[in-house]
Amino acid sequence: MEIAEIKSNLAKKYIQLFPEEATSIFNTLATEEILEYLNTQPVDIAEEILLNLAPDVLSGVLESLSNTGFLAVFKVMDVYTAAKLLSRTTPAIIEHKLKLLPEDKAKSIRETLTYPPDAAGYLMDTRIITFSPTSTVDQVLEKLRKIGDRKVLSVYVTDSVDKLLGRVFIQNIAISSPHTILEEILEPCESIQVMSPAEEAVELFEKGKIINLAVVDLDNNLLGVIRSETLIAATQQDASEDVLAMFGAGREERALSSAWFAVKKRLPWLQINLATAFLAASIVGVFEDTIAQVTVLAVFLPVVAGQSGNTGSQALAVTMRGLALREIQADQWWRVAKKEVAVGFINGIAVAFTTSLIAYFWASSFGIALVIGTSMVLSMVIAGFSGAVVPIILKAFGQDPAQSSSIVLTTVTDIMGFLSFLGLATVLGSALGIF
Repeated sequence: MEIAEIKSNLAKKYIQLFPEEATSIFNTLATEEILEYLNTQPVDIAEEILLNLAPDVLSGVLESLSNTGFLAVFKVMDVYTAAKLLSRTTPAIIEHKLKLLPEDKAKSIRETLTYPPDAAGYLMDTRIITFSPTSTVDQVLEKLRKIGDRKVLSVYVTDSVDKLLGRVFIQNIAISSPHTILEEILEPCESIQVMSPAEEAVELFEKGKIINLAVVDLDNNLLGVIRSETLIAATQQDASEDVLAMFGAGREERALSSAWFAVKKRLPWLQINLATAFLAASIVGVFEDTIAQVTVLAVFLPVVAGQSGNTGSQALAVTMRGLALREIQADQWWRVAKKEVAVGFINGIAVAFTTSLIAYFWASSFGIALVIGTSMVLSMVIAGFSGAVVPIILKAFGQDPAQSSSIVLTTVTDIMGFLSFLGLATVLGSALGIF
């Protein structure tokens, strides 16, 4: 057996038996030294070395790895592992390297690297700094000085196969002895699955003072980090798009979009809104004779419709937020609806008392005061129920719950407000002395 073969077997055995020690050694070497060693090793050993490199070291190695060396290793590597390693470098390098692979494999890796826009992985930054639990404070500081990144607030600690163990804040590193190992000052940290909805990341940021959020796969391997500034920007954009969608404007529309683009996005919903407005008007038309006999009823129509509309909008806003933050699911619709019905009833009683008092002095009619008070309670209860179930129904049918919910809700609250007020006035008018 030749010396080179003996060295190769020893290296393979050493990496298999002592992955953490091997990782620590490779991570301290210059990129050129790592490449020189990789080029002399069998494919399986080269793959093992790449898998054990720290993310920042791996990025430099992949960028400098020759086309021949890259093809030799990645051609036989499984798609998920290849995607995981390539995610550590830049999009330009990824595209360059993928062109070297067979088209079908390159396509599979691209698909694996692409996360849905609403997934946590879409927001993560794969350029992270990791250390082993046996790394010392002195080693951490030395690497941070080389990197020169003043924005690093914490470093992540992983085992030999990239499983997340925790993190260490920079202030703890600064006050610790140079020979202290990270395992002694390690703290657990929040993490999120890479395919989890981005809304879950928002919820975690809101619950605690989290600056950066670790992103892991199903095996708890650290894939990247969502930085607070990225999440804030994404949240602001999502919120603005929800507002546009809720009122019938396109999510893609911007303040400086062309007039024709805005018309295409808005006009269909305006036509729908017009149809629903005529539907509400037809309800008033049904009670035309009642209004003709007691014209003061027309004065109070906007009051009933306005209060029920506001009640529905409040319930809609709370429900939309619950869906966005995944506080509620579609199968919890009855709990949400019951709560909003209760709120609508209690608020309705309070508002009805005030409204009835004003109506009594305005129209000098106890009958009208009783009718408007009763209709106020009914319409606000119905509005609360509608505000809760409309977005949930849209969600259950696979639709965007923000998409023009307010248009549907306004139609319901107007119709039920007019129907309850004018209907009660028509049915009870003679008995209460309204006519």
